[in-house]
Amino acid sequence: MWAAGFMSGTSIDAVDAALVLTDGERVLDFGPVAERKYTPDERAILKAAVDAARKWAWTGPQPEAAFREANAVLTKTHSDAWQQLINGWNGSVPAIAGVHGQTVLHKPPANGARGNTLQILDADSLRSELGVPLAFDFRSADVEAGGQGAPLAPAFHAALLQNLGDTRSNAVLNLGGVANVTYRSADGNLVAFDTGPANGPIDEWMEQHGAGTHDEDGKTAAAGRVDSMSIDLWMDKPWFDLPGPKSLDRFDFDATLARGMSLEDGAATLTAFSAEAVAHAVRSFADQPDQIIACGGGRRNPQLMRELKQRVPCGVKSAEDVGWLGDSIEAQAFAFLAVRTMRGLPISWPGTTSAPVPMTGGRLID
Repeated sequence: MWAAGFMSGTSIDAVDAALVLTDGERVLDFGPVAERKYTPDERAILKAAVDAARKWAWTGPQPEAAFREANAVLTKTHSDAWQQLINGWNGSVPAIAGVHGQTVLHKPPANGARGNTLQILDADSLRSELGVPLAFDFRSADVEAGGQGAPLAPAFHAALLQNLGDTRSNAVLNLGGVANVTYRSADGNLVAFDTGPANGPIDEWMEQHGAGTHDEDGKTAAAGRVDSMSIDLWMDKPWFDLPGPKSLDRFDFDATLARGMSLEDGAATLTAFSAEAVAHAVRSFADQPDQIIACGGGRRNPQLMRELKQRVPCGVKSAEDVGWLGDSIEAQAFAFLAVRTMRGLPISWPGTTSAPVPMTGGRLID
């Protein structure tokens, strides 16, 4: 069946949308993709909701006004992305849509205590706008069972790798606000976890200095000097010693790491840190992957890709090198997960989120 998927990441730059033909086990074909950029005002409303959520941190009354404003933005922008997606589409109407929502807060499990996660969305309003069944809230069941709730794309990554017909071991790396990796060994075993920061601290650093919303083409980082001693210090943080599966909140590593550095040196060092965190994760695998396939916005940062190629112990390709659409992988993943939700198939496993058993997930509005 054709399914639509939507993703709004922690970078809060756009709603990505995509159509996928799938039975929830195989990826049979790809339809069009769309991107609805947030306006500065819309982005400010979503960032305000994130700030309000961080201050709230599940203590006291929920910041309903901030969430209500943000939900209105999410409904409008997702509806716009849907119209972009289906305008001119001559195929059948999608049987279902999978919507991630906007992550405003994520707390991994720690010291025997269950974690928590929150993706805001007015699912009922969006279901009315789209006019097709809607799957959403994909992470909560996993977290309630003691899992990390992230990452959730590994099931889709595995299906994409299967289509490549490549029997070597591969790793799929998503470079969003946070980086996460899916490792598939040659025998088909899946392991997945967050590796550390990716674009989030870099984007924050640029915004703090009035230099735009991100480091365009990595030019600022390329003009700076990497402070290797700072990277060594940051890599000493206990989080990096934890075995996977593990997950991060977008603000567990932020731009304050580089305080006191120049704009260029801070961008260079934060960029190199993101790459070193990935390299540290890859070195932890019992068997090294033959290649890493990079997806997400970070793959369009030439300086980040250069740092990755210098630091990881295997080859690095971009999604486009293997015929994938790197900006749309996560949207496609939630289309795939929506069908798995409809069919009652697992969307997370002990090796991907540390859930105790393979977990179904997602809520469905018919």
